[in-house]
Amino acid sequence: MSFAKAAEMIELATLCASRRGGITLDDVTARFGGSHRTAQRMLHRLEEVFPDTLTRIDPEGRKRWVLATAALRDLMTLTPDELAALDLAAEALTQGGQGVEAAALTRLKDKIMALVPRDRARRLETDHEALLEAQGFVARPGPRPKAAPAIAGTLSEAIKACRIVEIVYRPRRGPPTVSRVMPYGLLAGIRRYLVVRSVNRPHDAPSLRAIDRIIEARLTEEGFARDESFDLAAFARRAFGAFQSPQEYGEVVWRFTPEAADTARDFVFHPDQVLTDEPDGALTVRFAAAGHLEMAWHLYMWGDRVEVLAPDALREMVAAHRPHWPAMP
Repeated sequence: MSFAKAAEMIELATLCASRRGGITLDDVTARFGGSHRTAQRMLHRLEEVFPDTLTRIDPEGRKRWVLATAALRDLMTLTPDELAALDLAAEALTQGGQGVEAAALTRLKDKIMALVPRDRARRLETDHEALLEAQGFVARPGPRPKAAPAIAGTLSEAIKACRIVEIVYRPRRGPPTVSRVMPYGLLAGIRRYLVVRSVNRPHDAPSLRAIDRIIEARLTEEGFARDESFDLAAFARRAFGAFQSPQEYGEVVWRFTPEAADTARDFVFHPDQVLTDEPDGALTVRFAAAGHLEMAWHLYMWGDRVEVLAPDALREMVAAHRPHWPAMP
């Protein structure tokens, strides 16, 4: 077996051992690519190399391969690249205002390092530090709203435990308000928003609270039953960025000039976007979403190389702000 094939086999075995319920053919194709036939050959080879590999049929009728982690204990090792990726992810979370998640990832890294034999850990840390220095490990620049770690921690606990939280909120206009809400999740964009339902109006549509405008957050002892029909991912897809309002939701159509078409094709403006190449070389982008202000902020970067065909409200919003920039995003 070649070195590349051996490394691939160890990666497959690691994937298999990391899933308590085992892996399916779809898991293998998702990680390594190729067809189901290729995945079948790889899993057959896994059974040959690791005889204690078990198979079972799950409730959906899919075959799953299960491997005890003890079979890999002497073969698995960390690499400096993997440690650097953990550091980069933690720093990106911190820069994005997700300090709670960044701290959890750092603790995970510490636990992983504690399992590495001491002599191997010393060599690994030396190479890891050299890699970070060589790569120029820097934080993401740019403005971002401030987020209080204590408030972020309270909200994270409330979401995970399905606990009602009492928040003091500072709106853009008027004095602070106090409300009791059921937190359903977080949306991260230019700002971070808490998705909530009001305790007093539990059947209303979910609404948003900007995290940086929450002055205080107190976790109560009261729990709530999460609406099982609510899908946070589907809710997020209704927005262009993070913020959204039901009144703005609808079809959005942008036309990029031939000069900007190639650059625009490299962007995913929305997960459900539809791109159409026009006869003159222009590119039309269609999707359905809300959040006109965040759309306007983004469109401003394209200057006069994009035209808003719909909706009318967005077209009027950007009509007077279309300079010709020397470069595109």
